[in-house]
Amino acid sequence: MNDNKSLSICILAAGKGTRMNSSIPKVLHELDGIPLIHHVIKTSKLLNPNQIISIIGYKKELVEESIKSFNTDVAYQLEQNGTAHAIEQCIDKIKNIGGDTLILSGDVPFISKDTLLKLILSHRNTKSLASLISAEMKDPTGYGRIIRDNSNNFKSIIEHKDATPDQLKVNEINSGIYIFNTDILCEKIHFVKNNNNQGEYYLTDIFNFIKNDQISVIKTKSIKEITGINTVDQLNDMVNQL
Repeated sequence: MNDNKSLSICILAAGKGTRMNSSIPKVLHELDGIPLIHHVIKTSKLLNPNQIISIIGYKKELVEESIKSFNTDVAYQLEQNGTAHAIEQCIDKIKNIGGDTLILSGDVPFISKDTLLKLILSHRNTKSLASLISAEMKDPTGYGRIIRDNSNNFKSIIEHKDATPDQLKVNEINSGIYIFNTDILCEKIHFVKNNNNQGEYYLTDIFNFIKNDQISVIKTKSIKEITGINTVDQLNDMVNQL
C-alpha cells in the first residue's frame, strides 16, 4: 500500500474442518505442497500490513508451529463460536493499530494481491466503514446471500441456513472477505448476537449495525480466487486447476 493508513490483517484459521475427514486442521492441508494458510499469509505480506494475526484454535500448536517462520502474530479462539467471536479475540491487538482491518480466511488460498488491493482502495476511496467482495454464482448453495434493496443497494447478508426460499434464489454471494474501519469494527463487534439456526456469532451480522450507505460491495468475476476449501474433493479440484 502506498498510503499512510494503518492496515491490520486477520486470518480466520481456528476451525477443525470436519468435512475434510482428517485429524489435522483444515488450514494445514496442502495445495501444491504448501499448507493452505501459508498461501494466504504470503499474499497478505505482499500488502505490507502493519500486522498479520492468524486466529487459531483446533490443534493450535500444530498451526502455530507451521506458521512460526512467517513471524506473524496469533490469537486464540479456543471455542469455535462463529466468525464474530473469532474476530473478538483480536480486538486488543487491532484497536491499538487503528486504520483498517482486512479479514481473510485461511482456507481460501487463491485470493490475489490485485483483488485485495482493489477492495482496499475502493473502501478507502469511497470512505466506507465496511466493504466486502461478492460474486455471482450459478450454484450459490452454502454461501451467504447479498440482499439488496429496490434500488439495488446493499441491504444485508443472510447466511444460507437462515435464508428464506426467496432469498435462496439470490445468486450474488458473500465471499467472506471484508475490510472494516478498525474503530467501527471494535465498537460494533460486541453488538452481534447468536440468534440464528447455528447458534453462532456471525461476523456478517455486524453489517446490520452500520449504515448501508457506508458499506461498499466489490463484485469479482474470479470465482476461483474466492473459493474456500471444505472437502478433500474441493482440494483435489484446486490441485487440478494449478
